[in-house]
Amino acid sequence: MNIKLIYLFCLAFCLPLFGGAQELPIVPKPLHAQVKGGDIALKNGLRIYLDPDAQLNKLYISSIFYELGIQTSFTSKSDADLVVKLNEKASPSNEGYRLTIGNKHKNRITAEASTKNGLLYALQSLRQIIKNDQGKFSVPVCTIEDEPAFPWRAFMLDESRHFHGMHVVKGLLDEMARLKLNIFHWHLVDDPGWRIEIKQYSELTTIGSKRDFSHKQVAEEWDKLYPNRKMFYTQDEISEIVRYAADRGIQIMPEIEVPGHASAAIYAYPWLGSSSRSQGYGVWGDLYNVTDPKVEEFLHHVLDEVIALFPSKLVHIGGDEANYTHWQNNPEIVAFMKENNIPTFSDLQVWSINRFSRYLSAKGVRMMGWNEITGDNIRGEEHMQASQSEQLAPGTIVHFWDGDISLVNKAIEKGYDVVNSNRHFTYLDYGYDRISLQQAYSFDPIPEGLKKEDEPKILGLGCQMWGEYTPNTARVYYQTFPRIAAYAESGWTSRENKDYEDFIHRFRNLKTLWMDKGFLKDQPHE
Repeated sequence: MNIKLIYLFCLAFCLPLFGGAQELPIVPKPLHAQVKGGDIALKNGLRIYLDPDAQLNKLYISSIFYELGIQTSFTSKSDADLVVKLNEKASPSNEGYRLTIGNKHKNRITAEASTKNGLLYALQSLRQIIKNDQGKFSVPVCTIEDEPAFPWRAFMLDESRHFHGMHVVKGLLDEMARLKLNIFHWHLVDDPGWRIEIKQYSELTTIGSKRDFSHKQVAEEWDKLYPNRKMFYTQDEISEIVRYAADRGIQIMPEIEVPGHASAAIYAYPWLGSSSRSQGYGVWGDLYNVTDPKVEEFLHHVLDEVIALFPSKLVHIGGDEANYTHWQNNPEIVAFMKENNIPTFSDLQVWSINRFSRYLSAKGVRMMGWNEITGDNIRGEEHMQASQSEQLAPGTIVHFWDGDISLVNKAIEKGYDVVNSNRHFTYLDYGYDRISLQQAYSFDPIPEGLKKEDEPKILGLGCQMWGEYTPNTARVYYQTFPRIAAYAESGWTSRENKDYEDFIHRFRNLKTLWMDKGFLKDQPHE
């Protein structure tokens, strides 16, 4: 942590807790806040009215206040200290809310929104401004009217390279909810391991889940399996986590990689691969043979089980870093391309991905993929040819991660929605020397030069916790916290309302909490 940042943290702790509208210690920063002076005392036995139509989980709502040391009970509206109710007029945004503390009812707090998520966000803001003075709780008299700048505010966890388990995932979901992040992008499959139970293909987990990134990435090492260690999620466990996330206002988007990053699946079933089938064993880095109807049928069956588990109706198809050598060296694939007038391997990838897009769309599921799915040669590599004949299917979300930023504008011009995850700003696996807290905070999902009328095509941002070098929970926390708070504010707070020094000041309570939880415990840079 640099000297300036240490100074800002120290300054934040020396300042008074509340000084005005700009000093409510809420992260991400609200759109509008008016502090009116004075406090309301909170009873340790807070009586809460929950609008039954909002379908809020009472156990979770209680836990929000229990974390602070406040006991709760649920009661009628007339008898409540805190009223949580749906109101279509509370905000023009379906994620917006209005939080009123005091005002007409001197000692009442009212949270209003048109949706369940809006109400949850109001409670998250309330939780952050409750003060505890030796067991006496109070909250400032104020009014907050708030809504997000972007509808897509995502955090990604890679569990293929290192498996972390349900306890870690639930803890991360809790912190996402605190920060009003609303998409958990779950990277469940990749070359090292397959982490989701597929009942029709049991060897994806009995074989494909038995290794991680710590093992050598060569075929002869793959038979050295972990003894007696489960490194995947059963479908029952997936369902439990989906419910847990939904209670916190979070949708889960699974990622099932096609056509590359498929070594774990191909190791389990070598006939899926372009090079592995002839070898009789899984070849590292192999690609699915997307020209084989049996392989396509396999992927359809996998996707059927996946979409049944995730009500978000979003599936990330990957599509990045495909090593086309495996297709180039397969005579049957080359012949298929010639017969079907597919001129380049990039075209073959777009052709196959479009087939999956149509399959998912027919089931009411929207597809997303890393920006190679557009068919562009995103890094300008000499051995790569951009697609010449195939056009990515309409409605697909392009997930920008690499290449010149002009590719964002190009995708938008072609009519696609974009989520901006520029790796130079949003990759949590990068060290703090490459992406400092301040650089993370500076990220604007809308690139420079984008036409004003095209800005709504930028859905928002994602921050990615890739797992190559996070073999344990402590390392995941070290890489994620505190930068996840900066990304949350970049996704929620409009650019004109952002200020880094103000962010550091408001962050002080959250910093203390995360230190107490062990998220900010110092770990060595490795």
